[in-house]
Amino acid sequence: MAHQKEIERFGVEQLFGSKTRSRLLQLVLNRPSEPFFVREMTRKIDAQLNSVRREIGNLVELGLLKESESTESGDRKKYYTVNTQFSLFEEMRALFLKAGTVMQQDLVRTLVVDLPIQIMVLTGVFVGKSDAETDMLIVGTPDPRELQKRVEQFEGTFGRELNYTVMPPDEYLYRRDISDRFLSEIFSDSNIVIHDSLVRRDS
Repeated sequence: MAHQKEIERFGVEQLFGSKTRSRLLQLVLNRPSEPFFVREMTRKIDAQLNSVRREIGNLVELGLLKESESTESGDRKKYYTVNTQFSLFEEMRALFLKAGTVMQQDLVRTLVVDLPIQIMVLTGVFVGKSDAETDMLIVGTPDPRELQKRVEQFEGTFGRELNYTVMPPDEYLYRRDISDRFLSEIFSDSNIVIHDSLVRRDS
């Protein structure tokens, strides 16, 4: 068991040799149909511009990224998209989906310890569903500003905006009892329950 935990905590940055490279891969592999400009990628992964350019060049040479030009407003700007025909595309996407979840777990647990949160469930982009209504279900009474600050930390690492839903415990219990559609869809589909300490109060 201890050996397994060491494996799970192994950083994807160590595996790929660079924080910038791993965050860049995390970003583009989670959104393979979207075009990205260099400065946009730099901002989203919070990295140095020169480092991002270097890693993009490596990924283009490898064949994972495709380089194109945009002529909007008369300006010629390069943008990049994932080459979904790359021979290891599916394997790498699956790896980074799993790695992204593992990397987030310690951060989420820290959030749960620090804030009054009874339940936290990861869904949506964490399980490969980009069209889900939410990416995180949070049951509790956390301070909205503090929660937003913590979520923004996740967004920087995950490379995209995250949608989250907060419910007070009483509302959650009521909606669960009436088989609320929103909750039913979350728990009937793929999900990762990070924390659940809510004790049901029966009348």
